[in-house]
Amino acid sequence: MDHQDALVLDPTGARRPEEELTLHAADGPVLVDILGERAWAVADQGLLTALLTDDRVSKDPRQHWPRFIDGEIVGKWPLYLQVAVNNMFTAYGDDHRRLRRLVAPAFSARRTARLMPSIVRNTELLLDVIADREEETIDLREAFAAHLPVRAISDLLGIPARMRLGFRTTIDSIWNTTSSPEDAVRSTHDVYRMLHELVSLKRAQPADDLTSVLIAARDDEGDGSALTEEELIDTLLLVVAAGYETTINLLDSAICALLTRPEQLDRVLTGQADWSDVVEETLRYAAPVSHLPMRYAVEDIALPKGAVIRKGDAILASYGAASNNPRTHGDSAGAFDLTRADKRHVAFGHGVHFCLGAPLARAEASVALSRLFERFPRMRLAVPEADLLPLPSIMGNGHQTLPVVLAEGRS
Repeated sequence: MDHQDALVLDPTGARRPEEELTLHAADGPVLVDILGERAWAVADQGLLTALLTDDRVSKDPRQHWPRFIDGEIVGKWPLYLQVAVNNMFTAYGDDHRRLRRLVAPAFSARRTARLMPSIVRNTELLLDVIADREEETIDLREAFAAHLPVRAISDLLGIPARMRLGFRTTIDSIWNTTSSPEDAVRSTHDVYRMLHELVSLKRAQPADDLTSVLIAARDDEGDGSALTEEELIDTLLLVVAAGYETTINLLDSAICALLTRPEQLDRVLTGQADWSDVVEETLRYAAPVSHLPMRYAVEDIALPKGAVIRKGDAILASYGAASNNPRTHGDSAGAFDLTRADKRHVAFGHGVHFCLGAPLARAEASVALSRLFERFPRMRLAVPEADLLPLPSIMGNGHQTLPVVLAEGRS
């Protein structure tokens, strides 16, 4: 990989706006340092979607990242877990198709529709709880935005109530890129311990949930060829980690954008825009995942204007910067505008690794946001927007807290 100076990505997330400006200004991939590893960050939406559908780009470090193969990553890089998991997130070619085929039915339109009544019910229950505190300052990220996705994914996987807080706390730690190496190791150990406990529980007591379906796919195949035990555990980890954090950040960012732009909130409350507009514009304007490590060049990839990504180089999909890039959305790319005709984004990825949970996340967010603002139309931020602290993460894009005053609620 080229030894030119790299843009060092801030693990605290505090410099994300300036980093995105740098990525937007570049005429091609930008060499970045992500917690000590070099990668080509791609923030041009057209180039990124082309690479994400190119067979010369892999997500499997075991086959295609020399630094992983040579042992330079193991135990040394804070994001090791993100690239070392053995599931469809890191699979390539036939392995990816096999794993995706096993998981896809859990996110079918039929199963998503079956989850909606519980999502509506959980939304109303959470709103009832916070309604009793309408004169207080409430951290809406914790009290609402976080609880709803955790309940939805827990219902999908069949996670017992007693285990849900443990999963939530551990996943938050995994997304935190300021964690010490010791904390990262501890979080990894904790999440795998809980996943093995969940699998043991569901083997003993199967139910109508995704965990039981995957266990059946694993155990009913005589030689275990459908799904290895490691793939089973890591697939559950993928669903938990992606399902929690991304939807939490989507709700957080949407609420913040509407509360700080009253003219946009008025548009949706008066019917000039609908809640799907809110969801899509939030995904474009503030993608829940800013950067997602990693992908790797299977061979040299020649790019326009003479640039080349060399075989074995790591590629960083910069979903946030690509989604709000002025090259796609013009001079207004940095504005949150519900009436924008073109809301194209890559917040859920693109190509064969497009997020299976996207329909569920969209439906969940539309229900949650519509019910929240119907219930509390006079809600306001309790602090200036500039005082909101970003998540301590290179990957996740949201706020540490979202303090609001509900003001005058109505049933």
